[in-house]
Order: sequence, then C-alpha cells, then structure tokens
Amino acid sequence: MTTTEYTKDPAAVAQLTPEQFAVTQKSATEPAFTGEFWDNHDDGIYVDIVSGEPLFSSTDKYDSGSGWPSFTRPIAPANLVELEDRSFWSVRTEVRSAGGDSHLGHLFDDGPVAEGGLRYCINSAALRFVPLAELDAQGYGEYLNLFTTKEA
Repeated sequence: MTTTEYTKDPAAVAQLTPEQFAVTQKSATEPAFTGEFWDNHDDGIYVDIVSGEPLFSSTDKYDSGSGWPSFTRPIAPANLVELEDRSFWSVRTEVRSAGGDSHLGHLFDDGPVAEGGLRYCINSAALRFVPLAELDAQGYGEYLNLFTTKEA
C-alpha cells in the first residue's frame, strides 16, 4: 500500500482550465457527452486532476448511457468522500476526492446489479487518465495488479 499523501495542489489548481476549475472547485457539472473520458475505453486509472489521488480503474468503468464516465466502484473507498447534496430540489450523494477535496460527480444506485448496483457518475473535467503502460513511470505501479487478469 502506498504512503503517498495526496492534497490539493495550489499549482495544479492554478493550471486548471475554466471548466476544470468550475467542476472541481465550484461543484459544477460538465454537459453530458462532452467530456474527454466519457467514451474512453483504454486501460488505465483515473486520478484527481488536482491532487493526483488514484480514484477509479478502467476495469470498473462501464457505459451507463448517461454521457459521463461511470464506474461501479472506486480503486480505494478511502480516497472518496460522500456528502449529501440537496441542490436542484433533490437529494443526491456528491462524490469528492478525500485528499484533494475536488468535486468529482455523484453516486447513484442504478448501476449494474451484478457489480453491486452503484454508479459513480464522474465529470471528465475532474480526472486525469494514466494509461496502463505509464502507471509505473508516473508513480502508480502498485495499481498494475488491477490489470493482471487481462489478456496481453
């Protein structure tokens, strides 16, 4: 297990695009079917764009039809914080990164039943994708084991 401490990096925040800033720092939502990763099918992990904190694996990503990247589970539940969100006249569960405190998206209970029934509906603008081939070089080598059962 890693001993890396992930925190909000002011330098990373300063380099965010206006959309990335609105999503991660102001809890905005990018329009459906517009984000960089909603239709990404490459192997790798998704990390918080602000802190680098590992969040989701492509092995748990699926096409929910929602227009946002959707995952059945996080890499490590401790890397996420779930908060009650009462905006837009409803009660939802907001998902934030634990170390970076970035708004990521929302958690719903309409995911694949065979995978636990959860759908982590995440904004692409909150994520940075680390391809499988670059995990070790970028300091995420401990997550290579998530892909050991895949055919080479």
